[in-house]
Amino acid sequence: MYIASQKRKENIADYLLYMWQIEDLIRANGLDLDKIKSNVIDKYQLSEPQIKEMTEWYESLIDMMRRENVQQKGHLQLNKNVILQLDDLHHALLKDPKFAEYGAEFYKTLPFIVELRAKQGDEKLDEIETCFAALYGTLMLRLQGKELSADTLKAITQISRFIAMLAHYYKLDSEDKLWNDND
Repeated sequence: MYIASQKRKENIADYLLYMWQIEDLIRANGLDLDKIKSNVIDKYQLSEPQIKEMTEWYESLIDMMRRENVQQKGHLQLNKNVILQLDDLHHALLKDPKFAEYGAEFYKTLPFIVELRAKQGDEKLDEIETCFAALYGTLMLRLQGKELSADTLKAITQISRFIAMLAHYYKLDSEDKLWNDND
């Protein structure tokens, strides 16, 4: 909860990947708050009010996951909303000639996105969510100690560079510093 709040302020991409991990962590604990308390919350050195606050945060996420029917897979609406905001910003940046460098970075990334989308089967994700799915999948493979091929590393490096640029523009936009015409 504290980490999520800090990440949301600093880097929206890190925040989203973190929240996807939290969703999986909740699933791994069977959406059982007692298991989450013993396996996660109790591992932190927190005061009683912090423990209560973190427990309530996990409890609310569990409740949302049940209400939104994402107990097995999928993402919470609050995380989908972040993707939608990033997607909206992505399209706005592509349309604005002031951000030609962003467009160029996107077009360097597009072949990897197209290749990933071809492997998605019936459930096609949009371009931005495809990038996040690739980054998250790579993170999971690394956590499992699995080797990544040279082609995968090349793709992930480009996708990371592109998403980092988008996250930077998102931060500027959230601070009302992106669309200023003071240059």
